[in-house]
Amino acid sequence: MTEYAILLPGDEDAWEQSTPERREAVYAVHRAFAQRLEERGHRVTGGAELVHSRHSWVVRRTGDAVAVTEGPYAESAEQLTGFYLVRTDDLDDLLQVAGLLADGDGAVEVRPTAGGTSAP
Repeated sequence: MTEYAILLPGDEDAWEQSTPERREAVYAVHRAFAQRLEERGHRVTGGAELVHSRHSWVVRRTGDAVAVTEGPYAESAEQLTGFYLVRTDDLDDLLQVAGLLADGDGAVEVRPTAGGTSAP
């Protein structure tokens, strides 16, 4: 099986301003996604929703010095808002199921993890 990261970019500010009903609708899509993965034999091995990127730190190293700055790595309307880790032998089907998370306003990225291949 190979492990894939499904990366979920989004507009964090719009999410913060979402109504409870809108948030529940998005969470319902994620529950349907998880159910579909299970039904089709894919295995979720990890994942999480991330807090707003304003609560992040960027760490850089130059020689022996470490510099820490507050805030996201990149200033952008879209940031990484969450991720799933999924093990599967059927990438084509995983990509189809990932389509549940790609609404009309954006896309998701599916990428193999380094060293994420193992025997079933």
